[in-house]
Amino acid sequence: MAHDAPQAAGPSKLVIRKIGLLLSGAMERPILDADTITAENGKITAIGRAKDVNTEGATTIVDANGTTVAPGLIDSHVHPVAGDWTPRQNQINWIDSYLHGGVTTMISAGEVHMPGRPRDVVGLKAMAIFAQRAFWTLRPGGVKVHAGAPVIECEMVEDDFKELAAAGVKLLGEVGLGGVKDGPTARKMVGWARKYGIQSTIHTGGPSIPGSGLIDKDVVLEADTDVIGHINGGHTALPDEQIRCICEGCKRGLELVHNGNERSALFTLRTAREMGELSRIILGTDAPAGSGVQPLGILRMVSLLSSLGEVPAEIAFCFATGNTARMRALDCGIIEVGRSADFVIIRRSIHPARTSWRACSSATCPASA
Repeated sequence: MAHDAPQAAGPSKLVIRKIGLLLSGAMERPILDADTITAENGKITAIGRAKDVNTEGATTIVDANGTTVAPGLIDSHVHPVAGDWTPRQNQINWIDSYLHGGVTTMISAGEVHMPGRPRDVVGLKAMAIFAQRAFWTLRPGGVKVHAGAPVIECEMVEDDFKELAAAGVKLLGEVGLGGVKDGPTARKMVGWARKYGIQSTIHTGGPSIPGSGLIDKDVVLEADTDVIGHINGGHTALPDEQIRCICEGCKRGLELVHNGNERSALFTLRTAREMGELSRIILGTDAPAGSGVQPLGILRMVSLLSSLGEVPAEIAFCFATGNTARMRALDCGIIEVGRSADFVIIRRSIHPARTSWRACSSATCPASA
C-alpha cells in the first residue's frame, strides 16, 4: 500500500479493520489504541475503534485479522541506478524484493554504481536530474524511490546547486564519494545545497568504492551535513571515541545501516540514548553494495536494535519510520490523520519465542523484539 501509488479512477475509501496492534511510527506515542483505519484518496482520514469510525462507502476493505499494522518502512540509504536493476550485484527486481521486507520508501545516497558515472559537472548534474525524473515516475513494486542525488565535485559552484534545485533535485549523494573530501570545501557546498533546499548526507568511516577515502570525525563535524551517513561504517567504522565525538559534537541525524558494523551501531544507539536523543536515530541498508542486497535489512536492523540495544520493539520501529520521515520531510512514516496511507501488515513469526508482539512491548519485555 505504498503512498503516491496511482489511484483508481474516481474517489476511493480504504478501511483496514480488526487490527490487533497498531504501531504509529511516532516515538512520543508508538502504540495507538485503535483497531480501525480509514483512508480516502490516499490520505488517512480516521484512526480509532470500529464503533467510533465511519466505514460507510468503503471501496476496499482489508481484514487485518488481529495482525500488526505499521507505517511502511523507510530505507534512508540506498544506491539505485536505473530501473529495478543494480550493476553492483547484477541483480534485477531488488527494489521489488525490498517491498516484501516491508520497505515502501527509499532514499538515494547517490547513484554511484552507474557504469561510467560522469565526474564532470555537466555530466553529474544531468545524471542526477535523470535519476530524479525517472524514479519520480517509476514505482518498482509500488515502492517510492527518492532519487537523483549527485556526488559533489570540487569544480562545482553555487549556481550548480541552484540549477539542480530548480530541476527538482532535493538530495546530495554521500559527501566524500567524489572529489570533495575535506571539511572546508564540503561545508561550503553543503551550505549552498541547504540554501536551495537540498538535503545532504556524508560518508562516514573508511573508503568503500574506488575514489572514496577515509572520512573521520573532523571532516564530518566541519561539513555539517543534515545526516551523518552510516555512522556505524560503510563498511569500516570509525573508533568509538570518534563516533561519540560526532554524536556529541552536532545535532544531525545519526544513520545506522545494515551494511555496517553492528557493534558500532549498538554503541551509537547507547550514546544517543544517554544523551536523550533517540529521535536522531534513523535506519538504512547502504545497499546494493559489495555486501549484497538485503530485502529484509531494515527489519533486521529493527530486530538487532530492539533485541540487543535495550529499546522496546515499538520504539525501534520508529527509527525505521517516523524518525526518518520527520528528518527527511516525508509525508509517510507516521500513522496520523492527514498523512499518506502507507502501511504494512505484519503477522507474527512462525514458532516465535513469544506468543504475540504485544507480549514484548515496553511494559513487559523492553529488551526483546
